[in-house]
Amino acid sequence: MTKRIMFTGGSGKAGRHVVQYLVEQGCQVLNIDTKPLDNPKVRTLIADITDSGQVFNALSSYAGLHEFDPSLRPQPVDAVVHFAAIPRIMITPDNEVFRINAMGTYNVIEAAVKLGIRKVIIASSETTYGLVFANEPRAPKYFPLDEEYDVDPMDSYALSKVVNEKTARAFAQRDGTDIYALRIGNVIEPHEYSLFPKWFADPGFRKRIAWSYVDARDLGQITLRAIEKDGLGYQVFNAANDDTSSDLPTAELLKRFYPGVPVKGELGEFETLLSNRKARDMLGFRPEHSWRKYVKIA
Repeated sequence: MTKRIMFTGGSGKAGRHVVQYLVEQGCQVLNIDTKPLDNPKVRTLIADITDSGQVFNALSSYAGLHEFDPSLRPQPVDAVVHFAAIPRIMITPDNEVFRINAMGTYNVIEAAVKLGIRKVIIASSETTYGLVFANEPRAPKYFPLDEEYDVDPMDSYALSKVVNEKTARAFAQRDGTDIYALRIGNVIEPHEYSLFPKWFADPGFRKRIAWSYVDARDLGQITLRAIEKDGLGYQVFNAANDDTSSDLPTAELLKRFYPGVPVKGELGEFETLLSNRKARDMLGFRPEHSWRKYVKIA
């Protein structure tokens, strides 16, 4: 059965790959963004997510129908996927990062719930764990970072994502809508695997993100899995590939760069430190694009 998806932020780095994946899997997608998506199979509706009126109107629009096929009446929507955001700090002033991300997410979730859309997927971030944009490098309370971790960021971007998770939880509790937040690791596009040898030469370079990554196509897979899995209420899932982005064993990375940090349970030889076990168990997520398929180790 074709899924009808409203997707905010589908023109961005991560969004365009997720949209393409959804289309390839037979979904009908309407992209809602401030700039068009260069994809002939996807229409873009230009809208500002910080304007609640525009968001409400966009989510109750034609849902991707072409102008004359076969009716202009709004059609039922299966899910809203919300990726639109300022993607990190240091792009716009901190207060704007927080305002756009927090209010934009509130507007999208509120509109979806009030329109009766029963599934919302929002893009959260690995930055919520507080390592990436800390003033100084800091050690976490434990590894691997999992969804039970007491998130503790100090920057406006990660703070906005924590607020967004709380917003999602509030609406899910109030209305019973399924709202899942994906704490997305460092998104790697296919052409970016050329960067990995440089990172191998300087293994400390990606310490702040705990060497996590998610292939953009695998991000598409976990998004679709989340769309298809009903009845979980409010949930948070880490979105990461199975392995780290380093050629060193995970134990060696911890010994060298995070000595003394407790490790919960046993880790595989190259297992990710942004745990994806919950997504594997509850969503059936199975990443297919390890860097080892695309990068030769010298």
